[in-house]
Formats: sequence, C-alpha cells, structure tokens
Amino acid sequence: MAKRKVIAERENGGVEKVLKEEPEGSDDEDFDNLDVEFEWFDPLPDIDFHGIKSLLQQLFDVDSVMLDLSALTELILAQPLLGSTVKVDGKETDPYAFLSVINLHAHKDNPAVQTLIQYLKSKANSNPALAKLSELLSQPSVPSIGLVLTERLINVPAEVVPPMYTMLLEEIQWALEEKEPYQFSHYLILSKTYTEIASALDEEDDRPKKKKRAAGAPEPLYFHAEDEVLQRHAICSGGYNYTTQQDDGHSDSKRAFQELGIRPQSHAILIEAPKFEGAVKEVAQYLAPQG
Repeated sequence: MAKRKVIAERENGGVEKVLKEEPEGSDDEDFDNLDVEFEWFDPLPDIDFHGIKSLLQQLFDVDSVMLDLSALTELILAQPLLGSTVKVDGKETDPYAFLSVINLHAHKDNPAVQTLIQYLKSKANSNPALAKLSELLSQPSVPSIGLVLTERLINVPAEVVPPMYTMLLEEIQWALEEKEPYQFSHYLILSKTYTEIASALDEEDDRPKKKKRAAGAPEPLYFHAEDEVLQRHAICSGGYNYTTQQDDGHSDSKRAFQELGIRPQSHAILIEAPKFEGAVKEVAQYLAPQG
C-alpha cells in the first residue's frame, strides 16, 4: 500500500497558487501571487504530531479544550497509510493541511472517541437539520461512520483538497482488500462556517463608521469551498454553536478583510457511503484549476 501512495503523490504533485495579502492599508485588490509547490505525504508519526494537533485545534476552535486532541492525533497517526498531509518544504516540515478518516464504530471504546461521539451527539440534537445524524449517534452501537477530519491553514488554496479526497478513496479500497475495518455506512465531514458581524471596534468614536447591512439573519459563509459541493450530496447538514463561551472581543480577533468581525460556527455534513465517491468527483471538478 505504501508504494501505491507514493505513486499517487507523484501523480497529484504540482505547483499551486497561494494568495498573499498585502499589509493593512493597501488597496483591496493588491495581492501577490506566490508560486508554491505542494507535496502530499502519508501522515508521519515521528514528525506530524504537533502539526496535526494544531490543525485539529483550529478545526474545533474554542471547543477544542473539551476534546482529547492529543489522543485523536495519535489515532490518526496510528493509521499512516490512510489519509494525507500537504507540505511545502519536504516531509520533515509541519503540514499545511491534512485529511484523515476515523471509524467511529471500530474505535467506539477509545475514551477520546467516546467523548467526541457524545459531543457530536449533543450538537446534532441542537439542530433539527441534523436529526439523521442524531439518530445514528443515538443507536446502542454506533454504526460504521467514517469521521472525516480535515483542516488547512487559512492561506492554503482549495486546489490541494481534491487529491487528498481522491487518494483517501483509493486507500480505503486498498484497505478493504486487506480486510481492514474501513467499510463505512456513512461519511461525516466536520467543518466550519462563519457569519460576518458588525465590529465592536467600529463603535469607537475615533473610527470611521462602516456601512450597515440590510436587516435580517446573516447568511453563513464557508471557510472551505468544497463544503458547498459536499453538502449537495448529504442526507443532512447543518451548523451548531460552540459550547465554550466567547468573550466580546472574539469576533474582532477574527476580523474578515479588516472590515467586519466574524462569528465562526461548527458545521457537519453527513453523506451516505454510496454517494461519497460522486461527491468527491464533483469537488474535483468544482476546484479544478482554471486554465
């Protein structure tokens, strides 16, 4: 399986574009194109622990303190032939992105997975749109749900994503040929959305006032462009609020484009296993580099 992964890396290697934002005060359209060559690797237990754990902290945001991310990272690294990391300066460096999948049924007795399942169950119960997910997680024995954990640094382009999902499908097939426990009934992708909100900083007298937006509930926006495609194939999807309280300055610490504050929210996408391959193919088409 390892040799097949090397072949996949070579086939999916290449040069991508990263947008590097200019310092504050420059025109909105002043961006530099930075040529970067991304490489895909198997997760490396001796190298990637801190990098993957840091990306998991970013994924779960303020609720990361409620979960045992060290144990989850170790679980990801314990299956190094499944999933990928994306790096720039060789395999010895920290990943800029990663993707892996955990079988919730196979690891249901792992304390870290048990905590995560209870967390996800409580969140699914908070949103009627996630009723199907709540139903699955409430069964006496959790089904073979493939929990997809993936995250990337904010300036990493979405074009790195399709190879990770494509390789994951191939690796799952190879694992099944070896009688490994990766026959899933569903795939559950965890991600994040955000809404733009008026910044408290703009209320200060010495700051220029921003134009007010039309009244009404703000529309959630995607951190990950692929999520818009993935949820078209979902049997249910929806967001949920963090349990950990955020202080008043939290949204201003995450200001989007230096104008509005943002309020992040977790987001879950549940896809039946037979539809997952089609979803991955549509993601690849949607994020294909424009010639």
